[in-house]
Amino acid sequence: MPGTLSNAQRTAPQATFWTLARAPFRRNALLAASFGWMLDSMDVMLYSMVIPAAQRDLHMSSATAGLVMSLTLLAAAGGGIFFGFVADRLGRTRALSLSILIYCVFTGLCAFVQNVPELAICRMLLGLGMGGEWAAGAALVAETWPTEHRAKALGLVQSAWAIGYALAAAVVALVMPHFGWRAVFLVGLLPALVTVWIRRHVKEPDTWSHAPQASARLLFKGDLGRRTLVITAMNAASLFAWWGLFSWVPSFLSLPVAKGGHGLDILHTSSFTLLMQAGTFLGYTSFGMLADRFGRKKVYITFLLIAGVLVPFYAFAHTPMAVLLLGPLVGFWGSGYFSGFSVIASEAFPTALRGRAMGFAYNLGRIASAVAPYFVGYIAQTRGIAFGLMLTSSGFLLAGLIATRIRKEWSTTSP
Repeated sequence: MPGTLSNAQRTAPQATFWTLARAPFRRNALLAASFGWMLDSMDVMLYSMVIPAAQRDLHMSSATAGLVMSLTLLAAAGGGIFFGFVADRLGRTRALSLSILIYCVFTGLCAFVQNVPELAICRMLLGLGMGGEWAAGAALVAETWPTEHRAKALGLVQSAWAIGYALAAAVVALVMPHFGWRAVFLVGLLPALVTVWIRRHVKEPDTWSHAPQASARLLFKGDLGRRTLVITAMNAASLFAWWGLFSWVPSFLSLPVAKGGHGLDILHTSSFTLLMQAGTFLGYTSFGMLADRFGRKKVYITFLLIAGVLVPFYAFAHTPMAVLLLGPLVGFWGSGYFSGFSVIASEAFPTALRGRAMGFAYNLGRIASAVAPYFVGYIAQTRGIAFGLMLTSSGFLLAGLIATRIRKEWSTTSP
């Protein structure tokens, strides 16, 4: 069983980020959360990458394919709230490893589905694990890194999502042309091995081990209640925008021009996606550095507003070259702000409630955003996919507006 961290492992404020990263307990926490988030992204995005092929074999409409993704997000919301309780009661590493195991197993089972209901069930069960990973991993890192470097650490964790998305594109490009879309999901089983390493090498934070028990009802009263409301609402708006946009980007690239897409083949779709994820990776990591220097709130709102302006240009770009050039910028601004959410949410709540607070705020927002993939799929059938993608910019702008309600004193909560 993983041990706990002693008070002697507290860090000196003057230590640099890379000096702090040399400590095994802190480095392993960062790696565990990053691997979990990366593999979460890969397993989730494998579905987005194979939607056109799965639609043909399972006779799915675009609206139905979007509905399956929406059901996955709803299940993820329930899983995230549940694992928030697990993280607070049983530990961050237990919650993290169990959630990874669940989403890997059910990703692999997607390879054997024969109809849409079976696919939906597997995706929903996958979602239970997917929802739990983020809160446990983010809490683990927030409680092992000091305030002055926490945004950079959580930015690195968040950047793993871009790597996972890129891995999904690479897996599809390498596997699907030779073995079909079902074999793609079998690759998603492999990351389950990471859970063994986590249980052996990742320690529980000292702050969690010594935190008193607290009732979740406190999250809905007084000042904590206001924090919960604002953070949940801004997350719902930003997740609506993100899932509505990025779950349909592969289809936007590969659909025939007559249906509003750009008619790219698998190789070019994967290449465009990889380049977009390069921009996303830079957005995640840059946010942490900018936020530690200029403040969480200011940088968070800036990212959201620029994303809201860029998305319509991307959606209605007339040529593949324009899409290629705009893709990394959309990835940078339209995803990088997520590093800010993990920092803002982790610092806004006390240790005893952090797992539940983050699980609730992130996943209740996910429930509200679950309609986005279906919404864009429905619009794609009636008005074209470009118009559906363009409408997601409203979510970015609304999230930026809500974020103006964040208060400076929220970030003074120690891990």
